[in-house]
Amino acid sequence: MLTLSIVFFADVLALPPPAVTCRSGNSNCTISGTYGTWPDRSTCKAAQVFYPASEQQIVDAVAFGVRNNMKMKVVTRLSHSIPKLVCPGGDQGLVISTKNYSRGIVIDRAAMTVTVDSGVELRNFVDTLASSQLAFPQSSYWSGVTIGGLLSTGAHGSSLRDLGSAVHEYVTSIRLVVPASPAEGYAKVLTFTQASEDLDAVKVSLGVLGVLSKITLKVEPMFKRSVTNTMRSDSDLEDQVATFANGNDYGDITWYPSMNQAVYRIDQRVPSIVPGNGVNDFIGFQPTAVLISQATRTTERVFEFTRDTQGTCNRARLQAFTLWTTGYGLKNNGVLFTGYPLIGNQNRIQTSGTCYNSSSSLFTCPWDPSIDGLFFHQTTISIALERSRDFILDVKRLRNATLNGLCGPDGYSGSLMRYVKKSSAYLGKPEDSVDIDVTYYRADDANTPRLNEDVLEELEQMAVFKYQGTPHWGKNRNVAFVNASRKYPNLPKFLDAKKRLDPNGLFSSEWSDLVLGVTTAGLTSDKDHCALEGLCICSSDRHCAPERGYFCRPGRVFQQARVCRFEELLSVE
Repeated sequence: MLTLSIVFFADVLALPPPAVTCRSGNSNCTISGTYGTWPDRSTCKAAQVFYPASEQQIVDAVAFGVRNNMKMKVVTRLSHSIPKLVCPGGDQGLVISTKNYSRGIVIDRAAMTVTVDSGVELRNFVDTLASSQLAFPQSSYWSGVTIGGLLSTGAHGSSLRDLGSAVHEYVTSIRLVVPASPAEGYAKVLTFTQASEDLDAVKVSLGVLGVLSKITLKVEPMFKRSVTNTMRSDSDLEDQVATFANGNDYGDITWYPSMNQAVYRIDQRVPSIVPGNGVNDFIGFQPTAVLISQATRTTERVFEFTRDTQGTCNRARLQAFTLWTTGYGLKNNGVLFTGYPLIGNQNRIQTSGTCYNSSSSLFTCPWDPSIDGLFFHQTTISIALERSRDFILDVKRLRNATLNGLCGPDGYSGSLMRYVKKSSAYLGKPEDSVDIDVTYYRADDANTPRLNEDVLEELEQMAVFKYQGTPHWGKNRNVAFVNASRKYPNLPKFLDAKKRLDPNGLFSSEWSDLVLGVTTAGLTSDKDHCALEGLCICSSDRHCAPERGYFCRPGRVFQQARVCRFEELLSVE
């Protein structure tokens, strides 16, 4: 009933809080992510923010930063990355926002390309193409991101067909603003084309090479997609993962381990002449009544405080049932879901997110930090397709060893499994992979342990260490990035390009240096309770919460894991 109420109010929208707020004009600023809290709960500061509206103004902003030897970072209007990619470090840095650099969309029909300003948001981008009967073949599932942000973090949809699902695979050229010498005016614009070796560095850069200005991408004539969701037992999921990828243009799988079920999304291209005006308006991204978001969070808190695993599982089953019966937000006629197959234009199916672009104070994105709504962690790891079978079998063993231990993520729409193709980008996926996206409750206080947190920590460590999974650059807790740089064979080429394009490291930060392996000390912590939020892997009970009965223990299936497990019968001296 909770999610059905969200559908009912889907035409009322809300404006999210700004990413940058300043105490004095554009000075003395604080940068916030869309979720309101960074992984380490620190405050992200900057001395100044610029809002360029043209490429020349970007050049001027970078030149200002270079002249003043300031650390610099780019931030988008909504700032959706979970790690501190947009934090310049300290409080004397410069932030360059692309909020006002978001209007340029130039189509070249002869070349079948489109050139966009980096701040153009995905929804505007695909709808503008559609108005000219053109389509962009891939995108992220969430539409409230910019083209520059998509590229910088390697964001993707789901496909192993053709060039794959990552947006950066469709880039033909990029204009990048980088630091320069005083004789060159302290900043300059470089153009990278498919003939440029450095394009593979610039396509996925984490923002450490400079400011993406204009991006040229391949487009196609408009086509439609036919979508059918089927729910099945997960008894053969490990055998289906690889074959399902090869049989679908855009298919994905939503796995509910606690229910022994999986939803297979059969998603194929069809010609644009096929009848259908369907829309993908995913329920989780629809505007939600503030009171409902608050009530959901309150219910979670009660389940956590009372250690009510059965309540958590009941909530998960209700959520899965509601999603299934409402078609996950698919609407055959743009208004209601009436059955499968759902057929619609590419721009109306490929991405969704209607909760972030209007002004009602009664309805907003359910995770809006200003309303005390949903607050969660996201663990998003790509497992090489050839290792995915064994990984799924291990997750099943973990499920079977822990009664109701995986109900929490199933209450957040299950574990989404998407396909990503091997990339030529130096920081792109090194192998054909299945990307596992798991969302789960985060406590209000960093020192408060979570219900069944040992199960999710073991799953996380299993994916990262046993199966050598690569983290999504724009998501995850700190522990997912441990040794991440070693998993990218072309990292030395990327670091070489970084040294040439930004020799003084003005676009680098403590966080980027840590995840890229430039420095090693500081990615994880040794403080009390550090394991509770993924700031360390426990090696001592004090890293957990022994005063609340949580102790550092080996994993149940992956015994090399070290997790914080609740042991009710133990007393704390």
